[in-house]
Amino acid sequence: MANYWAIAIGINQYQLFQPLSFAQADAEALEDFLVTEAGFIPNHCLVMTDTSPPIGNRSTYPTKENILLLLEDLAATSWQPEDYLWLFFSGYGVNYKGKDYLMPVEGNPELVQETGIKLRSLMQSLQLADLNVLLLLDINRAFGTQADAPVGEETIELAQELQLATILSCQPEQFSHESSELGHGFFTAALLEALRSGNGSNLADLESYLSLIVPKLCHHHWRPVQNPATIIPSRQQVILPKLAIESDFQSEAVIYPEESFAVALAAPPLDDYPKTSAERGKWGEASVNSSQQVKGKKVQESGGGLISQPMAETSLGANTRGRFIPNSSKGYVSRLPSNQPSLPFWKQFILWGGGSLLVAGLIAVVFLRNQETFRIKQISSTSPNATVSDRQVVENLPSDVYDGLRLRTPPVRLKNQSSAQIVSSSESKKRNQAVLDLAKMSLRQTQASDLSMAIATARKIRPGEPLYEQAQENIKIWSQMILDLAEGRAKQRQYASAIAAARLITKNEAPYAKAQAAINLWRLEGKQYVSNKTLLDAANALIKPEQASTYNRAIEVAKKVPAGQPGFDTAQKSINKWSEKILDMAKRRAAQGERNAGIATAALVPEETTAYEDAQDAIQKWQKK
Repeated sequence: MANYWAIAIGINQYQLFQPLSFAQADAEALEDFLVTEAGFIPNHCLVMTDTSPPIGNRSTYPTKENILLLLEDLAATSWQPEDYLWLFFSGYGVNYKGKDYLMPVEGNPELVQETGIKLRSLMQSLQLADLNVLLLLDINRAFGTQADAPVGEETIELAQELQLATILSCQPEQFSHESSELGHGFFTAALLEALRSGNGSNLADLESYLSLIVPKLCHHHWRPVQNPATIIPSRQQVILPKLAIESDFQSEAVIYPEESFAVALAAPPLDDYPKTSAERGKWGEASVNSSQQVKGKKVQESGGGLISQPMAETSLGANTRGRFIPNSSKGYVSRLPSNQPSLPFWKQFILWGGGSLLVAGLIAVVFLRNQETFRIKQISSTSPNATVSDRQVVENLPSDVYDGLRLRTPPVRLKNQSSAQIVSSSESKKRNQAVLDLAKMSLRQTQASDLSMAIATARKIRPGEPLYEQAQENIKIWSQMILDLAEGRAKQRQYASAIAAARLITKNEAPYAKAQAAINLWRLEGKQYVSNKTLLDAANALIKPEQASTYNRAIEVAKKVPAGQPGFDTAQKSINKWSEKILDMAKRRAAQGERNAGIATAALVPEETTAYEDAQDAIQKWQKK
């Protein structure tokens, strides 16, 4: 049975190139998806970033040496013919003397041949390993480098020549883009959405999806167009495990609901943006509902296509062209037709007169209600401890006044309800509303990336627009939910996943400082955990059944795990279990009449273990006999 492997490399902090913002997040997010949703075995998914923990005694810092050594070791010891390999790289690429190179963290633009990883050698070695390879290259072109040709040209030729499935983030003459709103590069963000929505089970589907989404993202974020380049081998291949393909993928858009692209149709086109009628027709059809409900556009059939016509402006009077409008069924645009006939003067007079009387009545009611509220406050201030009389005053109020007070004022403590309970109830309602709004966007509260996308969407609602206050409250709740998810992963020793989630919390969000402190702590704990796990693995490897001395040596190795560090509790459990094993062997030998052998075996039980006192008692008993 073929195995699925993944190596995700993402480099932010280059030593000699301009730092990137989201290459590391790209690699970590892809690895997280492949493990948690696509069915990849965690031990088969390896991440190499600026802060990734070591694998055993091997560093995963993405230097040229570390990357090549990892590939060589896997090819020699782990990969089998027909295995599947996803090799993802997010970082700089350079073309030097007609050859494409991936630049590791120490890559030097002045010494490309010496410090870069030649793609020809890399791709040839992967072909020789007889693997089903999917090469995903989110390559950023470095400004100011002396290149003979755009990076990517040779890679495309090699992929066709070697018949390796390859996807480049952009065409050789284009640039790859990143976005702080997405928290990813455009290519990787679209790739993740394609995989999550079930549009990436084979290369043909993935190519179709990316070729539509990535240019739309560029258009939506006002960036020069970026078109992925996909090379599909003649032998079509499935790229996800059978487990993931057969699972129930969520078909709805995860990052970019169709409404977010309705604006792209209305925005002024970029000069290099494709304008084919076929493409316009496809996207127009996909966004009919969104253009009617969100953008306030009137959609008509004209000939064989769809024409989108502006119909209304926002409640603030600003035209919505070129601006993102979050998905909502009400509150954003006026829905009155522009040709509504004017009312006769006498009807207008009746409406205005009736409206004035209604307003006057409301003012009177508010005044009366305020009077009753003042009376209650007076009674409460003169008799703060008379809870019974307070209750009687409230119960004697007219029902309509009582209902008004209940709606406008903090809840009256009819049953000795504490302030903490009232606050807790209020916070619970806000959280429930935030979760409900999340569900409306077809996003999940158990996915940190979904919560981050929801925050990015909510941030597009500007002050003064409808639902702005609710959006700000949601942002606060969603960012805390991300931190909660990250902390939960850290408790399960999933430090890389926890860090990836916490990094989604931006500087503009309340838990940012706490998240950064947690990230620093988890990085340290992650390194400690890997180191301590290596010690325990080494201790386990020493054990040979029915050889008490091997258990004793394993205990001595496990004792090297420092107290208070991740893995210490596991080490202590192992130590106590092994000490019990030694004592059991000693008892069996003594029961068989080999008292001296039993005494010698029991003496191997170390101090400060759960079996030590019982072992000493047994030794004294056997010695007396």
